[in-house]
Amino acid sequence: MKYTKRKDALVLLADGTIFYGKSVGGQDGTAFGEVCFNTGMTGYQEIFTDPSYFGQIMVTANAHIGNYGTHPEEVESDGVKIAGLVCRNFSYPFSRTSADQSLEDFLAKNNLFAISEVDTRALVAYIRDNGAQNAVISTRVDDLDGLKKELASVPDMKGLELSSKVSTTEPYTVGNPEAKFRVAALDLGIKRNILRHLTKRDCYVKVFPYNASFDELSDFKPDGYFLSNGPGDPEPLTDAINTTRAILAQNAPVFGICLGHQILALANGVSTFKMHNGHRGINHPVKNLLTGKGEITSQNHGFAVNREETEANSNLEITHLHLNDNTVAGIRVKDKPAFSVQYHPEASPGPNDATYLFDQYVSSFSQ
Repeated sequence: MKYTKRKDALVLLADGTIFYGKSVGGQDGTAFGEVCFNTGMTGYQEIFTDPSYFGQIMVTANAHIGNYGTHPEEVESDGVKIAGLVCRNFSYPFSRTSADQSLEDFLAKNNLFAISEVDTRALVAYIRDNGAQNAVISTRVDDLDGLKKELASVPDMKGLELSSKVSTTEPYTVGNPEAKFRVAALDLGIKRNILRHLTKRDCYVKVFPYNASFDELSDFKPDGYFLSNGPGDPEPLTDAINTTRAILAQNAPVFGICLGHQILALANGVSTFKMHNGHRGINHPVKNLLTGKGEITSQNHGFAVNREETEANSNLEITHLHLNDNTVAGIRVKDKPAFSVQYHPEASPGPNDATYLFDQYVSSFSQ
């Protein structure tokens, strides 16, 4: 351990509830965001670098974080994307021989403020029962009035457009230019493992900014289009919605994941809504209604597609349902090679039950 004294810290929720802990590394700091929790036992590095978590304070339900250090191949973007970290036991030493550094050093290099020794069982239960809300984590334990005033000015996630904060600003390509297929991907907050899955299936991928037009994407002459995951409320993403409508008008293959799933629904006139506390973990059960099979999935979303409107939409079919709450976990557009899922089939972290969806997507190029 590199510090001499752990400093008192707190988690202050928007409703005034307080949980106490200690700052990781003995550092002073303050961070604001929407508080949420992830139930995964592993994969903390992938979670912390997932652009879908931008603007959120992550509470890890697993009691031990940091015990296997970090690895350079286990990042999903160019750096940490969560706004702050709350955990129970932070492990400063690490035991994995292939790790390149401790989680403490990794977070310090990414300027992320974290606190530990919080009763995360109580905090997770509170979020579960009372819903997601804005929060602040800080070592300013004697400045509650100041923190409450600053917290009150933090915008709610509902109505918040965040893809522009994490999307590429310029198009770039991934893979072999001589690959069999070409994919135009709309970067709403894309994860690197999605690109790995596509290039593994002989796709040459060009990644475009979140607000790219259909003309820009189509100039690449792709065999298919991809709508990525990402953070924030999907409804303000009018450019992405209009681009998706243009893709559908061409009857071109399109595959959406997470936020991309919500964009596909919005492009078909179905609304989305903010969930009570969302789905975040690597063991969420989903039923494939087309095959009758169950899937264990990785999920990370705080918004969902309106089920009643989807069922009433003659252009759409629900293909997957979340078995915990029967929310829409997958849809397809009838008579078009377009489909999407609310979860993360790239499984980073998580199970590989749903990687068949990438094969299904690529097979649609030749149909």
